[in-house]
Amino acid sequence: MKAIYTLQNIQLSRGTTFTLQVERLELMGGGIYALSGPNGAGKSTLLGVMAMLMLPDSGALHFAGKMVCGKISERKKLRRQITLVEQTPYMFEGNVFQNLAFGLRLRGTRGNQQRRLIVQALEDVGLGGFDGRNVRELSRGETQRVALARALVLRPKVLLLDEPTVNIDDKRVSAFEELLIKLSQQGMTIVFSTHDPDQPGRLGAEVIRLREGWVEDAPERGLSPA
Repeated sequence: MKAIYTLQNIQLSRGTTFTLQVERLELMGGGIYALSGPNGAGKSTLLGVMAMLMLPDSGALHFAGKMVCGKISERKKLRRQITLVEQTPYMFEGNVFQNLAFGLRLRGTRGNQQRRLIVQALEDVGLGGFDGRNVRELSRGETQRVALARALVLRPKVLLLDEPTVNIDDKRVSAFEELLIKLSQQGMTIVFSTHDPDQPGRLGAEVIRLREGWVEDAPERGLSPA
């Protein structure tokens, strides 16, 4: 198994009081990784670096064996393989279908293939038949799952999730976690932040602990709750 991410001597300052610092971190392709730590530890910032939305002030970031540089055109090519779902995702005006179709259109996918991919992605997140629903009518949990479907429909190599289950009903969390395991088994790399101490164990995720901007240690395997 090859490394999908390698971060070496990364530093990224945000304002005057916070700096993300990663001496070395390596994530393998197809793995599931959980970012753990208190509020303000740097979980969302690290996800932003991995999504290439934030460039480090110093250090080296490699993705799929390629050095991530400041050249926008090069980063754009790499970012097509990565999708970030934020904790409070933004929805475009219109219906669910239009939201999922947006990224596909940019990639030249239209017609029957577009519809087939959208229908499958909605079924995967338990929202079959929601394609015509206006996004203003969605609950917070439904919005979160539509955002996940919008990410999955692009078939990314890496799926980054910021607190993905915080707004999802408890009864649906299990199905959501089963989907993440299935995606990992299919070769997708999953990286998510969480405040649930038991979630990494349920997913068999490796835990990356952060505190005050520092990655505290190498990833460790989460233990399933007794």
